[in-house]
Amino acid sequence: MAVDVLTEIVIARPVDEVAAYAADPANAPHWYRNISSARWVTDPPLRLGSRIAFEARFLGRVLAYTYEIVEHEPGRRLVMRTAQGPFPMETTYTWEPVGSGGTRMTLRNRGEPAGFARFTAPMMAASMRRANSADLARLKTVLDGRGQP
Repeated sequence: MAVDVLTEIVIARPVDEVAAYAADPANAPHWYRNISSARWVTDPPLRLGSRIAFEARFLGRVLAYTYEIVEHEPGRRLVMRTAQGPFPMETTYTWEPVGSGGTRMTLRNRGEPAGFARFTAPMMAASMRRANSADLARLKTVLDGRGQP
């Protein structure tokens, strides 16, 4: 069973600011509750082929994985993918202007669990949905609280 979780939020900050902050791996531990570290495997800046190693906690387990950037349209779309472990994952961020100076950000996680993970896919999807909603809310709090750039 495939997992496909899409969440979104509107943040009262300009698209370029939201995209720059959310796409910067150094900021991931500040707005993703479950991510404890992000480390460049390739040299910055972020571009096609860049690889970033993350360490996270999810469903009581510590996970170490490396994402590779497979699409990057600065200020518009970022797609990263990993093929490691029992649950290969693709994460997509999109940003679009909304209202007068706000940004709609979407966060999509999708993957095809293998092995035993296939049987826990519905539970994982529900947990991911809750975690993604909380992470986007945290991002909104961080960015809405910032002064004008």
